[in-house]
Amino acid sequence: MTQIIECVPNFSEGRDLSIIDQIANSISSVNGVKLLGVEPDRDYNRTVVTFVGSAESVKEAAYQSTVKAFELIDMQKHHGEHPRIGAVDVVPFIPVSNTSMEECVEISKEYAKMVAEKYDIPIYLYAEASTKPQRVNLSDIRKGEYEGLKAKLEDPNWYPDFGKPIFNPKIGALVTGARFFLIAYNVNLNTDDSSIAHEIALRIRESGRPKKNEKGEFVLDESGKKIIIPGSLKQIKAMGVLLERYHIAQVSINVMNYLVTPPHIAFEEVKKEAKTLGVEVTGSEIVGLTPKEALLMAGRFYASKESNQIPTNEKELIKIAIDNLGLSQLEEFIPEKKIIEYMI
Repeated sequence: MTQIIECVPNFSEGRDLSIIDQIANSISSVNGVKLLGVEPDRDYNRTVVTFVGSAESVKEAAYQSTVKAFELIDMQKHHGEHPRIGAVDVVPFIPVSNTSMEECVEISKEYAKMVAEKYDIPIYLYAEASTKPQRVNLSDIRKGEYEGLKAKLEDPNWYPDFGKPIFNPKIGALVTGARFFLIAYNVNLNTDDSSIAHEIALRIRESGRPKKNEKGEFVLDESGKKIIIPGSLKQIKAMGVLLERYHIAQVSINVMNYLVTPPHIAFEEVKKEAKTLGVEVTGSEIVGLTPKEALLMAGRFYASKESNQIPTNEKELIKIAIDNLGLSQLEEFIPEKKIIEYMI
């Protein structure tokens, strides 16, 4: 069986197609790598690239694309809606077949070492490769973003795992590691008020929010720590964003483990919370690729609501999922280009 490791780097450029093309070409030119997707977003000013291959080929493609991005992207000029910490924001390695999470952790460390030896920028390990509890979640490492990075590097608690704690204004920092297959999933609202989307995100995300009293003050426990009200969904990260080109707000969701909370459950939960806030869900989108099973689960879920007989035909179930999740509202959802099993 062929070894397949997926890599999904996020580059802090979503508007200049010339730069995006050069980065993509640096990946596709590596032997043994298959480029599966290049998805720029103008509002986020970020491009998500997806490619697969063997351990060595994926590591080399990740390195070559990093070198090219560092050459072409200047973080001093970067502005966008999505949180980021550097020109190459995050580079995760994901086991797909004939490999293991442990191997992907080692690949991420080898890649980090290669980049640090050439550039000596701050590099953090996250997720399954993390070295400290506060570095498991990408959002904790990104806190303060690029603009707060210089001050963050002065704190010994945030010295990098590779490279030196020295602020590089052009490149910023980089995060890498290994993780389970993440589905980047955004739910669209019929409003341009991103504060409503953020409120929904606080209600559904696993990390929840700090508890406040009637005066709006944080409620502390006996040890002086903030009491956290957990959100309703496990293995879900979320935030509210504004999608300017469509004049809509989105609940931007990272489905960390679709076997625990699949996209359709997140979609239904957002619908429920949106209704209490006087807005409606109009559709959703998957950024990057998705495992086929996530859509089959959604298809079975919605089919069971309409009939006692659930279709067994794969294409029919996927169509039911696409229609009920409104996956083609912003851009046509083409299964052959969005489902990883169909791409490999």
